[in-house]
Amino acid sequence: MAPPKIPQQGPAPPKPSLFTVTQSLWKAYRDDTPAKLQTIDAFLVFTMLSGIIQFLYYALVTNFPFNSFISAFGSTVGQFVLTASLRSQVNPQNREQFKTVSPQRAFADFALGSIVLHFFVFNFLG
Repeated sequence: MAPPKIPQQGPAPPKPSLFTVTQSLWKAYRDDTPAKLQTIDAFLVFTMLSGIIQFLYYALVTNFPFNSFISAFGSTVGQFVLTASLRSQVNPQNREQFKTVSPQRAFADFALGSIVLHFFVFNFLG
């Protein structure tokens, strides 16, 4: 018996480059994400970069005074967590999960949590 013939296909379509994929992802994000969430995302990126810079400064330059580093880094991580929570609560796609929480209530929780967080951070500085 002769082996079955495999039908020949045309050349495979070219794989998209990393730049093309990133560009289409960015365009979809800009088109589909509400401006309110984009603002929150910008603050999340700022907070993350701030934490990275603080940690690099601690690791590469100095760790004195240590309480200041712990306070600043803890404040950054805490603020990131509070902001991520705010983003998930005000996202229209998550409305089913947060039926009882209005966007105004979510922002009030975020503001109160931020005040309490920074109160503890300020007290930890000594």
